[in-house]
Amino acid sequence: MQLLCDTSDFAGRPSAATIGFFDGVHRGHRYLIEQVREVAAARGLAASVITFPVHPHKVMQPDFRPELLTTCDEKVSLLAQTEIDYCIMIDFSPKVARLSARQFMSILKESYRVQVLVIGYDHRFGHNRSEGFDDYVRYGQELGIEVLLARAYSYKKRAVDKHKATALENAVAEKANVVEGTDAENTAVAAERTVSSSVIRQLLLGGNVAAAAEYLGYDFFLNGTVVGGYRVGRTIGFPTANLRVNDPDKIIPADGVYAVRVFVAGVEYGGMLSIGYRPTLSNGSDRSIEVHIFHFNADIYDQPMRLSFVRYMRPEQKFDTVDELIARIRQDETEIKAILS
Repeated sequence: MQLLCDTSDFAGRPSAATIGFFDGVHRGHRYLIEQVREVAAARGLAASVITFPVHPHKVMQPDFRPELLTTCDEKVSLLAQTEIDYCIMIDFSPKVARLSARQFMSILKESYRVQVLVIGYDHRFGHNRSEGFDDYVRYGQELGIEVLLARAYSYKKRAVDKHKATALENAVAEKANVVEGTDAENTAVAAERTVSSSVIRQLLLGGNVAAAAEYLGYDFFLNGTVVGGYRVGRTIGFPTANLRVNDPDKIIPADGVYAVRVFVAGVEYGGMLSIGYRPTLSNGSDRSIEVHIFHFNADIYDQPMRLSFVRYMRPEQKFDTVDELIARIRQDETEIKAILS
């Protein structure tokens, strides 16, 4: 995949393309991109994805926090796995925001040689997003761009228990805080539903990383740098590495304890992750992301680390004594090692 951030020297092949922010590059996004690749192959064109480095709402509202599923670099890496030819990264400035759909399509035609534009079934672009598919088709005829409507995508998870699945789905739809229950509850869906970045965000904010992984097509992850903490964990026999997430706009799942896979210097380890405020050992107001890495004893301060979420275990708890906390952590460790084995 070739990443294009500047139109001045583009000399690539004519392409079939699609447009979107593609946060998370989830199953629905990849289904759309597959259709672009099919169209491109049938017409002898390259396949392109047109996207933006910063969420459009953040450009227009600087205080907006998008709660990203993927940072820009993570998104580009995932898009590269789809085997597209070009990732066209357009700086979404206030000037670009004022462009009509026709003006934007003209830029795609003249600057990036887009010959076919595949529109997501519910996607709109252009100033105020006031125009729709029929308008895009008309502009395409005027500009020499074939405009096609993509097939919608619904992911049907395996149905296990309709009553439990419906309860989970309703809670997500109502934007309730949902935490994971059994594997059956978290992977069962009674009927097909549309996969979207907003649904996945809500699942993560409820701690439901298993269901989020079903929609993403991979385990949700955090990338960051190991930083110093209060070093309280080592005093109770569970030293931890504290993660500072690279992008402050990246979404952080709900507070609690998780089974995770930890990647340091290209090596994978199992880990027990805690997100929260350490209520038993500290009454601080700073939220921490700290992981106890199994079978690991090395100085990794200032090194990059990735945490890949496997399962939510339990909510953060305040124990009456440190001994009660230690006993619970030991139980968590045993359960998590069994899950990751």
